[in-house]
Amino acid sequence: MSYQVLARKWRPRIFSELVGQAHVVRALSNALDNNRLHHAYLFTGTRGVGKTTLARIFAKSLNCEHGVGSTPCGQCSICKEIDEGRFVDLLEVDAASRTKVDQTRELLENVPYAPVRGRYKVYLIDEVHMFSDSSFNALLKTLEEPPPHVKFLLATTDPQKVPVTVLSRCLQFNLKRLPIDQIQGYLKELLDREGIQYEERALLLLAKGADGSMRDALSLMDQAIAFGAGKVLEGDVQSMLGSIAQDRVHDLLDALADLDANRVMSLVNELAEMAPDFAGVLQDLLSLLHRVALVQAVPDAIDNSAGDQEQVIGLANRLSPGDVQLFYQIGLVGQRDLPLAPDPRAGFEMVLLRMLAFRPQGVGESAPASQPAQTGSDKKKRSEKAPRVPVSETLKAVLQGDAGRGAKPEQAAAGEATPAPASRPQEQPPEPESTTAAAVQPAAPPADSGETAIEFRHWHQVVERLSLGGIAKQLANNCVYDYWDGVTLSLKLDQAHQHMLVGSAEQRLQVALQQFLGRELRLKISPDTVQAATPAKLQAQAVADRQRAAEVAIQEDPMVLALEARFGARVIEGSVRPVDE
Repeated sequence: MSYQVLARKWRPRIFSELVGQAHVVRALSNALDNNRLHHAYLFTGTRGVGKTTLARIFAKSLNCEHGVGSTPCGQCSICKEIDEGRFVDLLEVDAASRTKVDQTRELLENVPYAPVRGRYKVYLIDEVHMFSDSSFNALLKTLEEPPPHVKFLLATTDPQKVPVTVLSRCLQFNLKRLPIDQIQGYLKELLDREGIQYEERALLLLAKGADGSMRDALSLMDQAIAFGAGKVLEGDVQSMLGSIAQDRVHDLLDALADLDANRVMSLVNELAEMAPDFAGVLQDLLSLLHRVALVQAVPDAIDNSAGDQEQVIGLANRLSPGDVQLFYQIGLVGQRDLPLAPDPRAGFEMVLLRMLAFRPQGVGESAPASQPAQTGSDKKKRSEKAPRVPVSETLKAVLQGDAGRGAKPEQAAAGEATPAPASRPQEQPPEPESTTAAAVQPAAPPADSGETAIEFRHWHQVVERLSLGGIAKQLANNCVYDYWDGVTLSLKLDQAHQHMLVGSAEQRLQVALQQFLGRELRLKISPDTVQAATPAKLQAQAVADRQRAAEVAIQEDPMVLALEARFGARVIEGSVRPVDE
């Protein structure tokens, strides 16, 4: 006997053998068991999800010699003839080869005649959307009021092309794409029945390659069996599909997390030697990023179907949620643009380079984390973009640090230049007159002494000089200085922002502080009720002060006052914004 492909050999014969589509099976079974049969059914869905199979089982249930029901016997002559495709009262028509209206009329000429052997004459029209407009018009009247012994079963992969007049005359069932785990389980079951050796990871690759279609999965498995000489092994399937080992995708994301461009390009070179499908590699990378993001949001949601649970958890601890979301978005856009690239490898490399180039490092910063802290000249350049409207004298003194404290109020108000602060400012006693300054510079315990302790007590200035971005930057901005004993730096985190205290952010903050200090230190962050002003609160206060000053300046402007008096003009609320120089 000649070989029969798996898709035909294991085609379901009854409803219970059908994989997935439980919503359709339930509706059809209840209709058969309760004798509530419609005269026309339309099955829609992508290729290989069971449209034709459902139609054949339904035809078998209608004409089984043991009676109409949802469980045909499969042993009577009619059931066997339907399974073998030679039942005279089941007319299977391919609409793509019968698009002309004359062919449709010829098909419908036999509708009035009674069935030859069965109870019902069943018309199974596959890819019905291929009918011409004239063919649909010829079908309409018969489809709406057929004889009681006729049932129409229509199937299509593109229901949008079917006229609304046809859709309104049918019961429509939308068949879903099959999930990967369901396809993988069915492939495993069939291979056990066939007695074929296989590897779980190989079946996972086949299920992903099937893209929701069971027929495609069975066809790929036939190909894998032939490719592997009777075995379905992971390495053979990877070579056949042009995919790569999952470990290499983990290594790629690991290199991206380290911002190691040399290692990223080295891994791409290794991948290129295997002649992979770079679009598939990008999809694997996006799938891994999705799993990492899922672990960060819902730790219990991780599954170990791919056997890499520990690696995914490790990546989730190393990467910040912001980085994961950015990488995922860049990958999605790159997947769309990949066909436009000069070649797939170049397009894939550009996607990875974008992930390295656009990783968030804080507002206005573009230097890599390996660079030293911002110098005084860099801070001076940033401070030159000051608003035209002056802020309050107390807050300005706080933001300017030691240099601001040394200037007279008249000089600060006039905008006179002050000497640049030294890299290690000298210890100065806190000013009791300024409540804000006292709040920012809390008294340190006796153990805190020396220039380093004074440096850390000006925590808002330290944060400005750190090379930080993302959640690590926000974590630092919402902390206040507690104490420094020469080994351990203790910070208090505002309880309202304790969700920012994640391992990766704390680790990045500690590395940045070690670079700033020039030696090792131990970082301790404790959520607590913070009374002092955090850098984030100071920044918000500065913005609010600039806004209030801008509104006052507009209200007192002579031109605005003249317009209000002469023309009845008014300033629209919320329209005033500070203007930066």
